[in-house]
Amino acid sequence: MAFSGYGDMFFVLLQMICVIVVVAYLITRTTSFTQVLDGVFNWKGQAILVLLFGALSIYGTESGINILGATANVRDLGPMVGGLACGPVVGLGAGLIGAAARLSLGGFTAVPCALATLLAGLFGGLIFLAAGKKFIGMQGAVLFAVGMEAFHMGLTLALCQPFEQALGVVESVSLPMIIANTTGVFIFAFIIGNLITERQTKAERDTYLSELERKKAELRIAHDIQMSFLPERLPEVPGIEVAALALPAKEVGGDFYDAISLPGGRTAFTIADVAGKGVPAALFMALSRTVLRANTRVPRSAREVVGEANALIAEDAKSGMFVTLFYAVADPGRRTLTYVNAGHNPPLLFRPDGERPTRLKGTGIILGVMPEAEFGEETIALETGDLLLLYTDGITEAINSREEQFGEERLIETVMNCRDLPPGEIVDRIRDAVTAFSGDEPQFDDQTLMVLRVI
Repeated sequence: MAFSGYGDMFFVLLQMICVIVVVAYLITRTTSFTQVLDGVFNWKGQAILVLLFGALSIYGTESGINILGATANVRDLGPMVGGLACGPVVGLGAGLIGAAARLSLGGFTAVPCALATLLAGLFGGLIFLAAGKKFIGMQGAVLFAVGMEAFHMGLTLALCQPFEQALGVVESVSLPMIIANTTGVFIFAFIIGNLITERQTKAERDTYLSELERKKAELRIAHDIQMSFLPERLPEVPGIEVAALALPAKEVGGDFYDAISLPGGRTAFTIADVAGKGVPAALFMALSRTVLRANTRVPRSAREVVGEANALIAEDAKSGMFVTLFYAVADPGRRTLTYVNAGHNPPLLFRPDGERPTRLKGTGIILGVMPEAEFGEETIALETGDLLLLYTDGITEAINSREEQFGEERLIETVMNCRDLPPGEIVDRIRDAVTAFSGDEPQFDDQTLMVLRVI
């Protein structure tokens, strides 16, 4: 078709560009193209891409505009993009198809146009190899298209005679040819760039999700291991009923409780809170619990057990972590409780005839700070109906939406309202009271309870 003005030429070229957008999207979503992006080159995939980009080159020729026996078109687009995105085999193959189609039409500029199409695919493929078998990106592709079309015009001037006629053709078609082919390459480069980014994002997301699942699985295992550290069943102690609960703030935590059978029918009860939360606290908790248990195997007083445990823990406490501990030995035969409070929240002793509980205050500093620290011990007589509540600060420091703490007073009031219930039900009442108080506020600290009742 012959046109008299640039307006008509640009209108037809715009139609071509709309087709190119659709074709570019469809080609870049083929399995053969995505295999190339993954660095997979096989003959079947490359053959398919050669045919696709070759067909695009033929379309570029057939839909062009005839001016003075020459055609303004986007024939070079298929070979250029095929070479830049898929390598020299695809670029050269598509170029051969496009060049053959152009030669079959004949005409004044047949030879330089066919040669330019062939070289567009070859040069694009060589650039692909030079870039490490990767697409060079939008800016590089557009610059290559401008240069290639300028080279195309140069070939026409060099090979076509008479020169004056060749110059007339070049003056007529050079601007629309450069704009059309450059725009087409830009469209392809934009879609390819988005596809590469999309695939990288998906790969990163998949890697992240896989790593997240692996860590979740590891934390679940760590949680199960840590829960195995707690007594599966609390021992039956003559004259004493016992119940306990541990709720880590995360998958793993730093609180623990224990009940250890000792010679002579005695039982050691302990509750502890490691500074911090999560995996570091859980590891330090495992160390502290193991050391404490090991020291109960040797006949010692309560203060000697805690003192020796402190010395061993302090030797390994290089991370600056520490643990608060309450350790008590119940002797049912003598009806006594001998305890050491190493910086822990004072347990609350509710007497049957008392309105306010007695706080079993500290007898020494926290464990893991001073290897040579001295610890005192206290002994109290146990009476029928006594109720002893051991807890960690995750209970009293639980907050609500107004950032108010549950506090010791609410804890005492909760226990006073249910003190005649079995220890297990008292533990449940305390847990429910804290949960109701906190509402939708997340649990930010480990919560651990132990209730002992003298019968």
